[in-house]
Amino acid sequence: MKDFNIVIAGVGGQGILTLGYIISKTAMDQGFDVRMAEVHGLSQRYGAIVCHIRFGKKIFSPLVMCGKADLVIGLEPLEGLRNAYYGSKKTVFLLDNYPIIPVSVYLFNKKYPKLEEIGEDLKPFSKKVIFVNASKKAKELAGNVIAANIYMVGAAVSKRLLPLRKDLVFKNIKGVIKPKYYEVNEKVFNAAFEV
Repeated sequence: MKDFNIVIAGVGGQGILTLGYIISKTAMDQGFDVRMAEVHGLSQRYGAIVCHIRFGKKIFSPLVMCGKADLVIGLEPLEGLRNAYYGSKKTVFLLDNYPIIPVSVYLFNKKYPKLEEIGEDLKPFSKKVIFVNASKKAKELAGNVIAANIYMVGAAVSKRLLPLRKDLVFKNIKGVIKPKYYEVNEKVFNAAFEV
């Protein structure tokens, strides 16, 4: 397999680094050479954060170059758009459709773009833009949106956007969460395969 490049974008508190670890560990379990890096370290609640993951036969750098992402996962839709420059006509953008409106929108009297506008703005940078109800489904099944990252990785695997095995992904989800949350995370993860 050629190198596979992923950018995960969102805000602090969404479990971006946890998601990055799950994907990276699963890729290692499948025999790939893997590199991961957190690029913008504002991981306090609601600060923008980006995680890069690269895996393949031999990987030397953890950073995805502009225009070289195979997959951009946006746990927050506007943050997905803000990382459009990693995309190209080969890139799929997988975005949660639940917005977390930044304080700057209110401070500078700006307008948060509609999801349709975000999708249109991404067209020049992508092969396909897919919106999913990750936060809605996580809230429905888990009682809060915290497990939306688990739904997103399930959606990426189920839609064959991520060349990783479902069983190994869930094994690594179990490796990072407390045992008392296994059952609810399994429900959230499996729900992504039912759509």
